[in-house]
Amino acid sequence: MTGITEVNSLPAHYRCPNCKYSDFTDYGYKNGFDLPDKSCPKCGHRLDKDGMDIPFETFLGFNGDKEPDIDLNFSGEYQAKAHKYTEVIFGKGTTFKAGTIGTVADKTAYGYVKNYFEERSIPINKAETQRLAKGCTGIKRTTGQHPGGIIVVPKGREIYEFTPVQHPADDPNSDIITTHFDYHSIDQNLLKLDILGHDDPTMIRMLQDLTGINPTKVPLDDKETMSIFSSTKALGVTPEQIHSEVGSFGVPEFGTKFVRGMLVDTRPTTFDELIRISGLSHGTDVWLGNAQSLIEAGTVTLQDAICCRDDIMIYLIKMGLPPNPAFKIMETVRKGKALKDPAKWEEYKKLMKDNNVPDWYIKSCEKIKYMFPKAHAAAYVTNAFRIAWFKVHQPLAYYTAYFTIRADEFDSDCMIFGKEKVKNKMKEIDLQGNNASVKDKNMYAILELVLEMYERGLEFLPIDLYESHATKFQIQEGKIRPPLNSIAGLGTVAAEGIANARKDGKFMSIDDMKIRSKVGDSVAELLKKYGCLKGMSQSNQLSLFG
Repeated sequence: MTGITEVNSLPAHYRCPNCKYSDFTDYGYKNGFDLPDKSCPKCGHRLDKDGMDIPFETFLGFNGDKEPDIDLNFSGEYQAKAHKYTEVIFGKGTTFKAGTIGTVADKTAYGYVKNYFEERSIPINKAETQRLAKGCTGIKRTTGQHPGGIIVVPKGREIYEFTPVQHPADDPNSDIITTHFDYHSIDQNLLKLDILGHDDPTMIRMLQDLTGINPTKVPLDDKETMSIFSSTKALGVTPEQIHSEVGSFGVPEFGTKFVRGMLVDTRPTTFDELIRISGLSHGTDVWLGNAQSLIEAGTVTLQDAICCRDDIMIYLIKMGLPPNPAFKIMETVRKGKALKDPAKWEEYKKLMKDNNVPDWYIKSCEKIKYMFPKAHAAAYVTNAFRIAWFKVHQPLAYYTAYFTIRADEFDSDCMIFGKEKVKNKMKEIDLQGNNASVKDKNMYAILELVLEMYERGLEFLPIDLYESHATKFQIQEGKIRPPLNSIAGLGTVAAEGIANARKDGKFMSIDDMKIRSKVGDSVAELLKKYGCLKGMSQSNQLSLFG
């Protein structure tokens, strides 16, 4: 079954989630069936909105012999608590941070050998240098910890049966314990959970707090929201106004120039197609020089192209291959190993050709280096669509949340004083081309969103010494108030110092503000530039002589 799509094919063993009706033989054939109106014949429940067509076998294999990959995305602010909670679930002493081992790269090894002989003035030829460097390559250089990996030890077993453990940076006072061996050395024996920090859950929570709307109730088939992935009409702007044919600026997964190009090429109209595009954009050699060329040539449509790893197994089973070989072909292709074992691949190719799998499909498989799992794509796109819904229907809250959580390069100097200043800054960066600094390139994505906001009729309020939050954008008077730290050069520490100091009452003077906030002259000058200190005297002292 599929999530919010136009596909009406369901597995033969399917049961209606509403009434549990399962006698679909009247509609069916051996490997599945087609429902004429996508509704349960007994209770009328819509059956095309109850899942994402992700077979469980891609998680554990047909015989439970695949190592499961369990990834959970939490708000970055909550990640540490989620890590600690694993100990509550599994028991004390059963969870450990996954360790990593940094090794010596080939160029570094070459440098080590070269420098060793140069420092001792010992002559050595290039071939011998390379031979010795090869022996140094790959040896342990440093240890670290995986950003989200948690190793789980089964109850009744000790971690020492599998790996030594250590404190990061050999600090015995640290309460973090990591595995000494790199995870890949023990992944056949122990389960690893990836508990990752992500901006999307943080943003969704902020949107809920700002609007009071529960994001999980957002309809994933909202037509206006769906339309921004193929046009700008729902935003009330033209492509010329925002310099884009689609309205997906600032939507996770779909906001980059690369993915916006994919949207223009494919013009998606269903949730399923968004998942496919996410799979294509995260894969390596899946879109460029592969699916893109096939779609442009008219060989396939987006619906038929290989987009996520699950697509391969489902398609091959549908073509008549036995489930086990279909699963193994999927695993081979998604790891980019199709051509690395020619004998095995020839065997797989023969099996596919015997079942009428077209040549273009086999060649497409051979080009792939890495494929994204559909479960990841479905989770990311679900969150992205919810955020996009707020962008369409609650724009003030959307831009406020986006600028607070994602706009690290927000610069009030060129963003809060109207769209002309925004356009001028964009032109300035465009003229620099590839010579633009990394900071300016990162800022450009924010400028695109700020311009869009202005074109939709929304405005910023001035930064205010008392009204602006230290770090968060706020909705006030139907407009957006930027925080103190959005002033370039005024850091978060200084902004929080001012915010804490003003709780004790208004500042008597500029000097009083500097002393109470623990900020220097440079911060005072920045605040003056933005008119935040207007009407405030330099010091508390009064002159007797005028």
